[in-house]
Amino acid sequence: MRRLRNRLAGALLSVLALTLTATGCGGSSSAASDAASDAGTGSGAAAKRNPVADRVEPLAKTLEPKLPVTVRSADGEEVTVERAERVVPLSGSLSEIVFTLGLGDRVVARDVTATFEQAARLPVVTRGHDVSAESVLSLRPDLVIAETTTGPEEAVGQIRAAGVPVLFVEAARGLQDVGPRIQAVADALGVPAAGRELTQRSEDRITAVRADVEDVAPGDRPRVAFLYLRGSASVYLIGGEDSGAGSLIEAAGAVDAGAASGLEKDFTAITSEALVKAAPDAILVMSKGLESVGGVDGLVEIPGVAQTPAGMDRRIVSVEDGVLLNYGPRTDQVLKSVVAQLYGGNGQNGESGESGESGESGESGDGSEGSEGGDR
Repeated sequence: MRRLRNRLAGALLSVLALTLTATGCGGSSSAASDAASDAGTGSGAAAKRNPVADRVEPLAKTLEPKLPVTVRSADGEEVTVERAERVVPLSGSLSEIVFTLGLGDRVVARDVTATFEQAARLPVVTRGHDVSAESVLSLRPDLVIAETTTGPEEAVGQIRAAGVPVLFVEAARGLQDVGPRIQAVADALGVPAAGRELTQRSEDRITAVRADVEDVAPGDRPRVAFLYLRGSASVYLIGGEDSGAGSLIEAAGAVDAGAASGLEKDFTAITSEALVKAAPDAILVMSKGLESVGGVDGLVEIPGVAQTPAGMDRRIVSVEDGVLLNYGPRTDQVLKSVVAQLYGGNGQNGESGESGESGESGESGDGSEGSEGGDR
């Protein structure tokens, strides 16, 4: 999710410059912050069939970290971790990995995109691309784990200057990044064997889901367009080659309609022409984004959507914001949900994909409680 927000930043600036003037919104910085940072914050519809669990599933056996260790950070720095009693992951995806490795009781804060149940009571120290160095340092962390897109750089620099080890992990681009990201976190926490076990478990589960669609003939593969929607800010974008959703769409036995139609940018403002050219059979959206436009009824009112096969069939695939593009230990569940909605009938009428189940627990942490760690 962090990488998605980073890729969206440029697109949002140009789109908001036009849309906010037209809608009379009171300031682009506020609207941009809302649009970019709420990707994992809200409750949302989840698929009735195979919904993504609101809890992570830790490994059966928790290993004791063997420290100190020295690892290479993705920014090229050598990072020595002496202790890992108080860990601060600066993205929901990284939090998910730490908790699933069985070390959630050591996590003392969360990013707003950490929407799973076990992290609900932790204080929020990051919102979107806005790390608060003061908030992080006030928790006396032994280790901070960040995405390569985490910012602002000044805040991360302040944390390092205070003597806190900061490990950068390469931002997720697709399914191929699940294992390397897990292992990078596990190595830094002194549990490399647990990293290998979790990587194997995650990859095996993803492979099992992919096997369900491996027999789909090339000519039968549905065209799926990934739309990023924030109705409150009048932001309507269609994903292109590097939106981050292509890997997931392809693993579900489908074709990334935006990329296939020649959209080279990460995200492009939606136009009737772009949608007609993409001709999606189904539309993939984040659940909060779908809610922001008034559900399926509102989505088909966006110019051009009703003229696509997806719009005419109301074939909408919706997955919770905080997990859709995490590419981590729950990605097999995300993929299973997408497959079920594409091929199992859930997404055919556009309504049955909305069950009212949500990841609301991720919103309850306001910093007022749970400051001592996940399960402490």
